[in-house]
Amino acid sequence: MDYIIYFIITIGILVFVHEFGHFASAKICKMRVDIFAIGFGKRICGWNKTSGFSFGDLPKDWESGGFTDYRLCIFPLGGYVKVAGMIDESMDTKFVESQPKPWEFRSKPTYQKLFVITAGVFMNLTLTLLIFWGINFFKGKQVFNTTFVSKIEKESYAEKAGFQSYDKILSINDKTVNDWDDIVQNILVQSNPITKVSVERDGKLLELNVSRQLIAEGSQQGFFLFPYPTQPYIQEVLKNSPAEDSGIKAGDIFLSLNGIALRDRVEVVEIISSNKEKDIKLVYLRDEDTLLTTVNPGIEGKIGITITDIYTGEIEFKKYGFFTALTQSISNIGQYTVLTFGMLKNVITGKLAFNQAFGGPVKIAQFAARSADTGITSFLFFLAMLSLSLAIINILPFPALDGGHTIIILLEGIFRRELPLKVKIAIQNAGFVLLLALMAFIIYSDLISL
Repeated sequence: MDYIIYFIITIGILVFVHEFGHFASAKICKMRVDIFAIGFGKRICGWNKTSGFSFGDLPKDWESGGFTDYRLCIFPLGGYVKVAGMIDESMDTKFVESQPKPWEFRSKPTYQKLFVITAGVFMNLTLTLLIFWGINFFKGKQVFNTTFVSKIEKESYAEKAGFQSYDKILSINDKTVNDWDDIVQNILVQSNPITKVSVERDGKLLELNVSRQLIAEGSQQGFFLFPYPTQPYIQEVLKNSPAEDSGIKAGDIFLSLNGIALRDRVEVVEIISSNKEKDIKLVYLRDEDTLLTTVNPGIEGKIGITITDIYTGEIEFKKYGFFTALTQSISNIGQYTVLTFGMLKNVITGKLAFNQAFGGPVKIAQFAARSADTGITSFLFFLAMLSLSLAIINILPFPALDGGHTIIILLEGIFRRELPLKVKIAIQNAGFVLLLALMAFIIYSDLISL
């Protein structure tokens, strides 16, 4: 249920912002907007100035009279704005039987058409910029002052990449790294097929060659490396479990078990599972208080907790001024845009599997819920990244996308005549079918990766 709720919230915000861009720009250019829809397909409910609020479809003979019907539709995977005199997702072509009206899209100059078509993309970019600016200005950047990796689990992506527990990363692609933020940025925000990572291990210098594909696979659920030092962090305590009986709560940090200092969750699992039906002395941290309790794993060797690792080393907060936060945000957008196009290039050239680079509704729901659980800042960052991705994808010169419409408008402006109606409809239909097939494949990939 959390996934569904956060998916609806996330998609609702992104679609509204994008479509509002088309809507507002059309109004500025004095074009009539017949429909502002969130979702596709059958009309669930809506409101307009002529007939008020209503459920279900409007009468077939309904005329907008220049007013907009604001509606919610049954499939919440997008939305659209129906501008009078434009061939779009609605496939309404009745207007071609009459002469162009002053308020129609087709009667406007090329620059106004381009303004309306690209406004959705610019609104998504604006949303991304505002979120990045807000995070940079109000929160600053939290930087982990370490370049050591934490414990590497067997058969993990980190192990496949060649890392071992407590390696110290010195440089990435010959660029020296000074903190964990440098590591994340230099590994993720680049599109080289091979990433060279220099590490120090037991006093020796080694070089690891990590493939772009492995990085993409390993980062599907978050960055595949974690900084050291760490300690075990309790995410959830099951009801009526030994942990609950011992007073353990979500948010506690385990410090030691039976006098053994803890560095990660793996050590916790090993100690607990090897002490079945025995009382274990536990020292843990709650807020600023160090507490002591005893817990018994029982015959199953479990105490009923969901556990992860949390970084406990030195943290530095970088603060930005108003304009510095703005320039930093623009730089962030540039970096992630370069990364996105680099990934697209690798997908096209076959260096990266399609389902490793793209996610659909299921993955969006998962990441939205997880980021929201982490905090509002994480959720907003995820929303900004998704908004940026939507802007980039929409501006691609693909039929049925804003980029495809832009190409047609530019061609019509150059040749000073509209493309034949049948050609426009054929392009729109072909693009729509391809997009549906692509969405079906992405959803399938999402489901089989669960």
